[in-house]
Amino acid sequence: MRIDILTLFPEMMTMFFQESIVCRAIKKGIAEVHFHNLHDYSLTRYGSVDDYPYGGSAGMVMAVEPLANCIEKLQAERHYDEVIYTAPDGELFSQQTANQLSLLENIIILCGHYKGIDERLREHFITREISIGDYVLSGGELAAAVISDAVIRILPGAIGDEQSALEDSFQDGLLAPPEYTRPPEFRGWRVPDILLSGNHAKIAQWRYEQAIQRTRERRPDLLKQSRN
Repeated sequence: MRIDILTLFPEMMTMFFQESIVCRAIKKGIAEVHFHNLHDYSLTRYGSVDDYPYGGSAGMVMAVEPLANCIEKLQAERHYDEVIYTAPDGELFSQQTANQLSLLENIIILCGHYKGIDERLREHFITREISIGDYVLSGGELAAAVISDAVIRILPGAIGDEQSALEDSFQDGLLAPPEYTRPPEFRGWRVPDILLSGNHAKIAQWRYEQAIQRTRERRPDLLKQSRN
């Protein structure tokens, strides 16, 4: 899988992808991540890619021409399944969205800034708009990193134990159940006996019941979604 990230701050992005599971997946050739500095596509001598909005509202807007030029250059080199824009008013990112994107071959992620991008880009280039939450960040770089991490970690081979990724929270519409490891007792706090029993069928049932209970207590909205 290839991810091309269009950003004003490529140095900020590269550090994130040099650690942990994402880094190992890139080194294994499971994923490619490329960064494109939007300043390189500026039409001004100062490298600016923003301008004042028509209508006199406050703030700045990312200009249509340099961003369109960058996207078109990439699209001339290969087909892209999605051109994603990180926007506060986009669809809320979820595990199901990450699963969908992980099945694709090439995607572009455009990191928004300022008051956003010229609407003509959204109308003619962007195929999907994604928000990682109901809040506003200084830029879309963190959102792009979150999306990339969630997608790359579930690619086959990215995690040594692939079953582990399938048991993560949200994969089955539920939160993950409690987890324990050694020692079996610490300061009088014991691991539930069922987990030490070796009875895999009963353990699986216990984990499912715990997942239901935790979801009901912490995210009842997920249970409502599963019933719809």
